[in-house]
Amino acid sequence: MSSVDRLVLWLHVAFVIFTIGPVTIAIMSSPRVIRTRNIGVLRYLAMMTRVFAVASLGVLIFGIVLGQSLHDLGKAWLTVSITLFVVALVLLVLIMRDQRRAIAALESMARQPEATAPPPAAGEPSSDRPRQDEETASSPRPAAATAVTEAHIASVERGRIASMGGVVSLIWLAILVFMVWNS
Repeated sequence: MSSVDRLVLWLHVAFVIFTIGPVTIAIMSSPRVIRTRNIGVLRYLAMMTRVFAVASLGVLIFGIVLGQSLHDLGKAWLTVSITLFVVALVLLVLIMRDQRRAIAALESMARQPEATAPPPAAGEPSSDRPRQDEETASSPRPAAATAVTEAHIASVERGRIASMGGVVSLIWLAILVFMVWNS
């Protein structure tokens, strides 16, 4: 193995360490943050997912360059690894879409604080109750129904992110096994 091949291998491994790990942490932390309805942290995790997903293209690029220089590009295990990596990237794009949808749903829920507030108890007087009834009657969709819908959307996105994040992690684990087994 020449020194150029060693440099490309080193860059490939460095991109794996510094991009795959952080993007995995970001996508696996997103469901918990959605459940706690922390919009600021979810925005940060979505940005982190986007940045590290784009940076993880370096893993693919340096892996292909290394495979070509070592004349291993035609081997089945490398072709399967490249294919799995592309599938993982497509799933990352879907995860980023779901993160954006969850952010939008949580922001919509945050704009409607009266919809998520508990109704007054049976014996308590409510001074703003007639005003809420008037607003609800004039709007095409009651605020409580909107909050329930947005909470459902956030919950669905949380489940999708968790399941696709698990699949992405398993794909990367399979690629790691291929790389170690065939080295």
